[in-house]
Amino acid sequence: MQLGRRSLLLAAAAGTATAGTAAPAGAEPHKGGGPVVIGHRGAAGWRPEHTAPSYTYAVQTGADWIEPDLVPTKDHVLVVRHENEISQTTDVARRPEFADRRTTKTVDGRAVTGWFTEDFTLAELKTLRAVERLPAVRNRNTVFDGRAEVMTFQEVVDLARRLSREHGRTIAVFPETKHPTYFRSIGLPLEPKLTAVIRRNRLGRRECVVQSFEPTSLKRIAAERLGVPLWQALGTTGGPYDLVAAGDPTTYKDMMSPAGLARIAAYADWIGPDKVSLVGTSLVADAHAAGLRIGPYTFRAENQFLPERFRRGSGANDFGDAFAEYALYYRMGVDAVVTDFPDLAVIARRS
Repeated sequence: MQLGRRSLLLAAAAGTATAGTAAPAGAEPHKGGGPVVIGHRGAAGWRPEHTAPSYTYAVQTGADWIEPDLVPTKDHVLVVRHENEISQTTDVARRPEFADRRTTKTVDGRAVTGWFTEDFTLAELKTLRAVERLPAVRNRNTVFDGRAEVMTFQEVVDLARRLSREHGRTIAVFPETKHPTYFRSIGLPLEPKLTAVIRRNRLGRRECVVQSFEPTSLKRIAAERLGVPLWQALGTTGGPYDLVAAGDPTTYKDMMSPAGLARIAAYADWIGPDKVSLVGTSLVADAHAAGLRIGPYTFRAENQFLPERFRRGSGANDFGDAFAEYALYYRMGVDAVVTDFPDLAVIARRS
Protein backbone atom coordinates (compact mmCIF):
# COMPACT_ATOMS: atom_id res chain seq x y z
CA MET A 1 0.00 0.00 0.00
CA GLN A 2 1.55 3.29 -1.07
CA LEU A 3 -0.64 6.29 -0.33
CA GLY A 4 0.61 9.82 -0.74
CA ARG A 5 -0.86 12.99 0.71
CA ARG A 6 -3.69 13.23 -1.86
CA SER A 7 -4.72 9.61 -1.35
CA LEU A 8 -4.76 10.01 2.42
CA LEU A 9 -6.90 13.13 2.20
CA LEU A 10 -9.37 11.38 -0.09
CA ALA A 11 -9.44 8.35 2.17
CA ALA A 12 -10.07 10.53 5.21
CA ALA A 13 -13.26 11.78 3.62
CA ALA A 14 -14.45 8.36 2.51
CA GLY A 15 -16.18 7.12 5.67
CA THR A 16 -15.67 5.35 8.96
CA ALA A 17 -17.17 1.83 8.84
CA THR A 18 -15.34 -0.45 11.25
CA ALA A 19 -14.88 -4.03 12.36
CA GLY A 20 -12.47 -5.77 14.69
CA THR A 21 -11.76 -7.64 17.89
CA ALA A 22 -13.23 -7.61 21.36
CA ALA A 23 -13.64 -4.30 23.16
CA PRO A 24 -11.08 -3.24 25.78
CA ALA A 25 -12.19 -2.74 29.35
CA GLY A 26 -12.87 0.83 30.39
CA ALA A 27 -14.64 3.43 28.26
CA GLU A 28 -16.69 2.47 25.23
CA PRO A 29 -15.00 1.55 21.94
CA HIS A 30 -16.49 2.03 18.51
CA LYS A 31 -19.31 -0.27 17.55
CA GLY A 32 -17.92 -3.49 16.15
CA GLY A 33 -14.92 -3.77 18.46
CA GLY A 34 -11.25 -3.41 17.59
CA PRO A 35 -8.58 -1.06 18.92
CA VAL A 36 -9.82 2.14 20.50
CA VAL A 37 -8.95 5.24 18.46
CA ILE A 38 -7.94 8.13 20.69
CA GLY A 39 -7.92 11.63 19.25
CA HIS A 40 -4.63 13.09 20.51
CA ARG A 41 -5.51 16.60 21.68
CA GLY A 42 -8.52 16.15 19.41
CA ALA A 43 -7.60 15.89 15.75
CA ALA A 44 -4.31 17.76 16.06
CA GLY A 45 -3.27 16.86 12.52
CA TRP A 46 -6.19 18.83 11.10
CA ARG A 47 -7.01 21.58 13.63
CA PRO A 48 -5.09 23.53 16.31
CA GLU A 49 -4.86 21.18 19.27
CA HIS A 50 -6.98 21.24 22.41
CA THR A 51 -9.73 23.35 20.84
CA ALA A 52 -13.43 22.67 20.45
CA PRO A 53 -13.03 22.39 16.64
CA SER A 54 -10.20 19.87 17.10
CA TYR A 55 -12.17 17.68 19.50
CA THR A 56 -15.32 17.97 17.40
CA TYR A 57 -13.57 17.00 14.18
CA ALA A 58 -11.97 14.03 15.91
CA VAL A 59 -15.37 12.70 16.94
CA GLN A 60 -16.98 13.50 13.60
CA THR A 61 -14.36 11.34 11.88
CA GLY A 62 -14.69 8.41 14.26
CA ALA A 63 -12.55 8.91 17.38
CA ASP A 64 -13.73 6.93 20.41
CA TRP A 65 -11.93 9.01 23.06
CA ILE A 66 -10.62 12.58 23.07
CA GLU A 67 -7.53 13.62 25.03
CA PRO A 68 -7.30 16.83 27.08
CA ASP A 69 -3.96 17.63 28.78
CA LEU A 70 -4.67 19.33 32.11
CA VAL A 71 -2.86 22.33 33.59
CA PRO A 72 -4.13 24.85 36.18
CA THR A 73 -4.81 28.56 36.09
CA LYS A 74 -3.74 31.00 38.81
CA ASP A 75 -7.21 30.67 40.32
CA HIS A 76 -6.88 26.86 40.23
CA VAL A 77 -9.20 25.97 37.37
CA LEU A 78 -8.16 23.08 35.13
CA VAL A 79 -7.69 24.13 31.50
CA VAL A 80 -6.51 22.12 28.52
CA ARG A 81 -3.13 22.92 26.99
CA HIS A 82 -0.28 20.67 25.89
CA GLU A 83 1.99 22.53 28.31
CA ASN A 84 1.60 25.19 30.95
CA GLU A 85 3.92 27.33 28.79
CA ILE A 86 1.50 28.70 26.19
CA SER A 87 3.49 30.84 23.75
CA GLN A 88 3.39 28.08 21.11
CA THR A 89 -0.31 27.33 21.40
CA THR A 90 -1.89 30.76 21.94
CA ASP A 91 -1.40 34.33 20.76
CA VAL A 92 -0.13 35.46 24.18
CA ALA A 93 3.25 36.57 22.80
CA ARG A 94 1.46 39.09 20.58
CA ARG A 95 -0.59 40.55 23.45
CA PRO A 96 1.16 43.69 24.79
CA GLU A 97 -1.01 43.71 27.92
CA PHE A 98 0.66 40.45 28.99
CA ALA A 99 4.25 41.24 27.97
CA ASP A 100 5.34 41.54 31.60
CA ARG A 101 4.16 38.00 32.36
CA ARG A 102 7.02 36.49 30.33
CA THR A 103 9.37 34.70 32.70
CA THR A 104 11.64 31.69 33.16
CA LYS A 105 10.69 28.78 35.40
CA THR A 106 12.13 25.39 36.19
CA VAL A 107 9.58 22.70 35.31
CA ASP A 108 10.52 19.08 35.94
CA GLY A 109 14.16 20.08 36.27
CA ARG A 110 14.25 22.00 32.99
CA ALA A 111 14.43 25.78 32.51
CA VAL A 112 11.51 27.02 30.40
CA THR A 113 10.97 30.61 29.26
CA GLY A 114 7.60 31.99 28.21
CA TRP A 115 4.10 32.56 29.54
CA PHE A 116 2.55 30.08 31.97
CA THR A 117 -1.07 29.22 32.68
CA GLU A 118 -0.49 29.38 36.43
CA ASP A 119 0.25 33.10 36.10
CA PHE A 120 -3.13 33.87 34.49
CA THR A 121 -6.64 33.78 35.86
CA LEU A 122 -9.21 31.87 33.85
CA ALA A 123 -10.79 35.17 32.80
CA GLU A 124 -7.46 36.36 31.43
CA LEU A 125 -6.80 33.08 29.59
CA LYS A 126 -10.23 33.32 28.00
CA THR A 127 -9.13 36.52 26.23
CA LEU A 128 -6.41 34.58 24.37
CA ARG A 129 -6.94 32.61 21.19
CA ALA A 130 -5.44 29.28 20.13
CA VAL A 131 -2.89 28.92 17.33
CA GLU A 132 -1.32 25.95 15.54
CA ARG A 133 1.58 24.60 17.62
CA LEU A 134 3.54 23.27 14.62
CA PRO A 135 3.02 25.87 11.88
CA ALA A 136 6.09 24.80 9.91
CA VAL A 137 4.82 21.22 9.83
CA ARG A 138 1.08 21.86 9.54
CA ASN A 139 0.79 25.15 7.71
CA ARG A 140 -2.71 24.17 6.56
CA ASN A 141 -3.91 24.43 10.18
CA THR A 142 -2.83 28.05 10.58
CA VAL A 143 -5.98 29.14 8.74
CA PHE A 144 -7.76 28.37 12.02
CA ASP A 145 -5.43 30.52 14.14
CA GLY A 146 -7.26 32.99 16.36
CA ARG A 147 -10.67 31.32 16.06
CA ALA A 148 -10.89 29.25 19.27
CA GLU A 149 -10.48 30.05 22.94
CA VAL A 150 -8.75 28.11 25.70
CA MET A 151 -11.13 25.48 27.10
CA THR A 152 -11.62 24.33 30.66
CA PHE A 153 -11.71 20.61 31.41
CA GLN A 154 -15.38 21.00 32.36
CA GLU A 155 -16.08 22.44 28.90
CA VAL A 156 -14.41 19.41 27.30
CA VAL A 157 -16.61 17.10 29.38
CA ASP A 158 -19.67 19.06 28.31
CA LEU A 159 -18.59 18.90 24.68
CA ALA A 160 -17.96 15.14 24.86
CA ARG A 161 -21.45 14.58 26.23
CA ARG A 162 -23.04 16.76 23.56
CA LEU A 163 -21.12 14.94 20.84
CA SER A 164 -22.12 11.61 22.37
CA ARG A 165 -25.78 12.57 22.02
CA GLU A 166 -25.32 13.86 18.48
CA HIS A 167 -23.44 10.76 17.27
CA GLY A 168 -25.33 8.13 19.24
CA ARG A 169 -22.27 6.67 20.97
CA THR A 170 -20.37 7.36 24.17
CA ILE A 171 -17.32 9.57 23.66
CA ALA A 172 -14.86 9.19 26.53
CA VAL A 173 -12.55 11.91 27.83
CA PHE A 174 -8.95 10.87 28.38
CA PRO A 175 -7.40 13.55 30.64
CA GLU A 176 -3.68 13.64 31.38
CA THR A 177 -2.26 15.24 34.49
CA LYS A 178 0.66 17.34 33.21
CA HIS A 179 3.64 17.99 35.50
CA PRO A 180 1.71 17.01 38.65
CA THR A 181 4.77 17.09 40.93
CA TYR A 182 5.62 20.61 39.78
CA PHE A 183 2.09 21.90 40.27
CA ARG A 184 1.83 20.30 43.70
CA SER A 185 5.05 22.08 44.65
CA ILE A 186 3.55 25.50 43.86
CA GLY A 187 0.27 24.88 45.65
CA LEU A 188 -1.85 24.03 42.59
CA PRO A 189 -2.29 20.25 42.79
CA LEU A 190 -4.12 18.73 39.84
CA GLU A 191 -5.63 15.61 41.36
CA PRO A 192 -8.19 17.20 43.73
CA LYS A 193 -9.60 19.38 40.94
CA LEU A 194 -9.67 16.45 38.50
CA THR A 195 -11.38 14.27 41.09
CA ALA A 196 -13.96 16.99 41.69
CA VAL A 197 -14.85 17.21 37.99
CA ILE A 198 -15.17 13.44 37.71
CA ARG A 199 -17.42 13.27 40.76
CA ARG A 200 -19.50 16.34 39.88
CA ASN A 201 -20.23 14.96 36.43
CA ARG A 202 -20.60 11.37 37.65
CA LEU A 203 -18.14 10.17 35.04
CA GLY A 204 -17.88 6.40 34.97
CA ARG A 205 -15.52 3.95 33.30
CA ARG A 206 -17.28 4.30 29.94
CA GLU A 207 -16.79 8.08 29.94
CA CYS A 208 -13.36 8.71 31.46
CA VAL A 209 -9.88 7.20 31.56
CA VAL A 210 -7.18 9.11 33.49
CA GLN A 211 -3.57 9.07 32.36
CA SER A 212 -0.26 10.36 33.65
CA PHE A 213 3.45 9.79 33.20
CA GLU A 214 3.82 10.07 36.98
CA PRO A 215 2.74 6.97 38.93
CA THR A 216 2.30 9.01 42.12
CA SER A 217 -0.39 11.06 40.41
CA LEU A 218 -2.25 7.94 39.31
CA LYS A 219 -2.00 6.42 42.79
CA ARG A 220 -3.53 9.58 44.24
CA ILE A 221 -6.43 9.19 41.80
CA ALA A 222 -6.68 5.46 42.58
CA ALA A 223 -7.00 6.26 46.30
CA GLU A 224 -10.14 8.27 45.53
CA ARG A 225 -11.92 5.10 44.32
CA LEU A 226 -13.60 6.87 41.43
CA GLY A 227 -14.16 3.71 39.42
CA VAL A 228 -12.50 5.07 36.29
CA PRO A 229 -9.64 3.21 34.54
CA LEU A 230 -6.11 4.52 34.96
CA TRP A 231 -3.43 4.65 32.27
CA GLN A 232 0.31 4.71 33.00
CA ALA A 233 2.06 6.62 30.23
CA LEU A 234 5.66 5.60 29.57
CA GLY A 235 8.52 7.54 28.04
CA THR A 236 11.56 6.24 26.19
CA THR A 237 14.42 7.62 28.29
CA GLY A 238 14.96 8.34 31.96
CA GLY A 239 12.12 7.89 34.41
CA PRO A 240 8.95 9.64 35.65
CA TYR A 241 9.72 13.01 37.21
CA ASP A 242 7.98 12.20 40.49
CA LEU A 243 10.35 9.27 40.96
CA VAL A 244 13.35 11.33 39.87
CA ALA A 245 12.43 14.04 42.39
CA ALA A 246 12.13 11.42 45.14
CA GLY A 247 15.52 9.90 44.33
CA ASP A 248 13.97 6.68 42.99
CA PRO A 249 16.20 5.32 40.18
CA THR A 250 13.37 3.40 38.46
CA THR A 251 13.40 4.08 34.72
CA TYR A 252 10.70 3.72 32.09
CA LYS A 253 12.66 0.75 30.80
CA ASP A 254 12.39 -0.84 34.24
CA MET A 255 8.65 -0.16 34.25
CA MET A 256 8.26 -1.98 30.92
CA SER A 257 9.92 -5.17 32.19
CA PRO A 258 7.61 -8.03 33.26
CA ALA A 259 8.27 -7.19 36.92
CA GLY A 260 7.63 -3.50 36.29
CA LEU A 261 4.39 -4.24 34.44
CA ALA A 262 3.21 -6.36 37.37
CA ARG A 263 3.78 -3.38 39.68
CA ILE A 264 1.86 -1.08 37.32
CA ALA A 265 -1.04 -3.56 37.23
CA ALA A 266 -1.47 -3.05 40.98
CA TYR A 267 -2.79 0.51 40.40
CA ALA A 268 -3.49 0.95 36.66
CA ASP A 269 -5.45 -0.74 33.88
CA TRP A 270 -3.48 0.44 30.83
CA ILE A 271 0.01 1.33 29.74
CA GLY A 272 0.73 3.89 27.07
CA PRO A 273 4.28 3.55 25.71
CA ASP A 274 5.87 5.41 22.83
CA LYS A 275 5.16 3.35 19.71
CA VAL A 276 8.88 2.72 19.16
CA SER A 277 8.96 0.72 22.40
CA LEU A 278 6.89 -2.02 20.75
CA VAL A 279 9.18 -2.60 17.79
CA GLY A 280 11.19 -5.80 18.15
CA THR A 281 10.02 -6.39 21.73
CA SER A 282 7.51 -8.55 23.57
CA LEU A 283 5.88 -5.56 25.27
CA VAL A 284 2.37 -6.20 23.92
CA ALA A 285 2.40 -9.82 25.07
CA ASP A 286 4.03 -8.91 28.39
CA ALA A 287 1.44 -6.21 29.09
CA HIS A 288 -1.42 -8.57 28.32
CA ALA A 289 0.16 -11.26 30.51
CA ALA A 290 0.18 -8.73 33.36
CA GLY A 291 -3.51 -8.00 32.81
CA LEU A 292 -2.87 -4.60 31.26
CA ARG A 293 -4.21 -3.08 28.05
CA ILE A 294 -1.75 -1.24 25.83
CA GLY A 295 -2.17 1.88 23.71
CA PRO A 296 0.95 3.27 22.01
CA TYR A 297 1.45 6.94 21.08
CA THR A 298 1.69 9.11 18.92
CA PHE A 299 0.67 8.21 15.37
CA ARG A 300 1.09 10.93 12.76
CA ALA A 301 0.93 10.97 8.97
CA GLU A 302 3.91 13.17 8.08
CA ASN A 303 7.09 11.48 6.87
CA GLN A 304 9.24 12.81 9.70
CA PHE A 305 7.11 10.90 12.22
CA LEU A 306 6.96 7.63 10.26
CA PRO A 307 9.44 4.75 10.06
CA GLU A 308 11.68 5.18 7.02
CA ARG A 309 10.08 2.34 5.08
CA PHE A 310 6.68 4.07 5.24
CA ARG A 311 7.87 7.48 4.05
CA ARG A 312 6.73 8.69 0.63
CA GLY A 313 7.97 11.64 -1.39
CA SER A 314 10.91 13.84 -0.52
CA GLY A 315 9.52 16.29 2.00
CA ALA A 316 9.64 15.78 5.76
CA ASN A 317 6.10 17.12 6.02
CA ASP A 318 4.69 15.16 3.07
CA PHE A 319 2.25 12.44 4.02
CA GLY A 320 3.65 8.94 3.97
CA ASP A 321 1.96 5.54 4.16
CA ALA A 322 0.25 6.06 7.50
CA PHE A 323 -2.17 3.21 6.81
CA ALA A 324 0.69 0.73 6.64
CA GLU A 325 1.94 1.85 10.04
CA TYR A 326 -1.50 1.44 11.62
CA ALA A 327 -1.80 -2.00 10.06
CA LEU A 328 1.55 -2.98 11.57
CA TYR A 329 0.49 -2.04 15.10
CA TYR A 330 -2.99 -3.48 14.76
CA ARG A 331 -1.37 -6.79 13.82
CA MET A 332 0.74 -6.56 17.00
CA GLY A 333 -2.50 -6.71 18.98
CA VAL A 334 -2.59 -3.24 20.54
CA ASP A 335 -5.77 -2.27 22.35
CA ALA A 336 -5.72 1.40 21.34
CA VAL A 337 -3.78 3.96 19.34
CA VAL A 338 -3.19 7.59 20.26
CA THR A 339 -3.19 9.61 17.06
CA ASP A 340 -3.17 13.13 15.63
CA PHE A 341 -5.18 11.76 12.70
CA PRO A 342 -8.07 9.73 14.18
CA ASP A 343 -9.84 9.62 10.82
CA LEU A 344 -6.97 7.69 9.26
CA ALA A 345 -6.75 5.32 12.22
CA VAL A 346 -10.46 4.56 11.94
CA ILE A 347 -10.20 3.88 8.21
CA ALA A 348 -7.20 1.60 8.78
CA ARG A 349 -9.10 -0.22 11.53
CA ARG A 350 -11.78 -1.42 9.13
CA SER A 351 -9.25 -3.00 6.72
